[in-house]
Amino acid sequence: MRVRRVVAVSLSLVLAGGALSVAAPAGAAVSTGFAAVVPAPVSAAASGAGYGITSATTIATDSAPVGQYLAAILRRSTGYPLPVKTPSGGSAGIALLLSGAPAQVGDEGYTLDVTGSGVVIRARKAAGLFEGVQTLRQLLPSTVESRTVKPGPWPVPGGHVLDYPRFAYRGAMLDVARHFFTVAQVERYLDEIALYKVNRFHLHLSDDQGWRIAITGWERLASYGGGTEVGGGPGGFYTQDDYKAIVAYAQQRFITVVPEIDMPGHTNAALASYAQLNCDGKAPPRYTGTDVGFSSLCVSKDITYTFIDAVFGQLAALTPGPYLHIGGDEAQSTKPADYAKFINRVQQIVAGHGKAVLGWHDIVNATPLPSTVAEFWDTSTSNPAVAAAAKHGTKLVLAPANHAYLDMKYTTSTKLG
Repeated sequence: MRVRRVVAVSLSLVLAGGALSVAAPAGAAVSTGFAAVVPAPVSAAASGAGYGITSATTIATDSAPVGQYLAAILRRSTGYPLPVKTPSGGSAGIALLLSGAPAQVGDEGYTLDVTGSGVVIRARKAAGLFEGVQTLRQLLPSTVESRTVKPGPWPVPGGHVLDYPRFAYRGAMLDVARHFFTVAQVERYLDEIALYKVNRFHLHLSDDQGWRIAITGWERLASYGGGTEVGGGPGGFYTQDDYKAIVAYAQQRFITVVPEIDMPGHTNAALASYAQLNCDGKAPPRYTGTDVGFSSLCVSKDITYTFIDAVFGQLAALTPGPYLHIGGDEAQSTKPADYAKFINRVQQIVAGHGKAVLGWHDIVNATPLPSTVAEFWDTSTSNPAVAAAAKHGTKLVLAPANHAYLDMKYTTSTKLG
């Protein structure tokens, strides 16, 4: 599935000298009938008659959760019963099978065949069936995504698709720190990025303008630090049960959550909540503007690392995925030598909780651990420090702001909106 265009805020892809990626064949062809599928499949070819979903269609599946997921989407727009059953060898209309897929599709790839008698998606893992279902959704008329019953018809064009990911990490970020979004809104966002086969959800939980996750023992982070946002709105925060619900919803869509607590900069919400995190022992007022680079945890205080250990310890226990994102960007108020010592110490704290570090590319100015991944957000095409880190084995996630941030203008003359 070659990424053809940005589909979500801060969409990011892994680049690690091929270590985490599976390259699509050069010149992979996509026929006109399948040209609307995003990301573009490795290969697709139209052939023969298509299939029409009707009230008699059933879904036979080797993965009950994926089958029920597809049925729920189709039922609300078609009004058809679409019973879900286990494969029995007969004609099902739609079959989702964990057999017969070539080895090259890996864990997330699939084949999709559409003939006059039905639709067959084959994969080696349930994640592959799920991704095949996203392609099926895109091949149907757009009204299939309606949340109310529509009249149809529901044709699927005939043909064959072979698809598997070029990039192992296909991420989308949502900044809930500057502007808070409810659990329901986050779940809607997860639904949208799943349709485009995104498999990592980077959740930006803290910044100068707000702290969005409850931490036991540090309750003012959420109750006070979470009480505002950019422009002075009411803000908000997630309880730990809320966060668990987001993680579970993402898992059902084969998406791994990567939570971010930005530090040592972008920390005014935390500094305003607890005076002892400031070097002068005085809490600043809460902040609702958009400037950056003015805040910093007091990196020389032991209480700072007690705080960090508590935050990442609780997040690690709540997060099944392998990464915790430590931010690390735009720390202009932290001296370079102190910054490097801080990042190195935080990496050890995260590792102590059984997780690997993901951080903005600024962290390469410290000493990345072998398991650490740096996320490149800059607009520059030349960054010697990042290039050197990559040369020495640090894996990179690419999220260049001028290409991957949907709230940025394409050029200075581009109209907003």
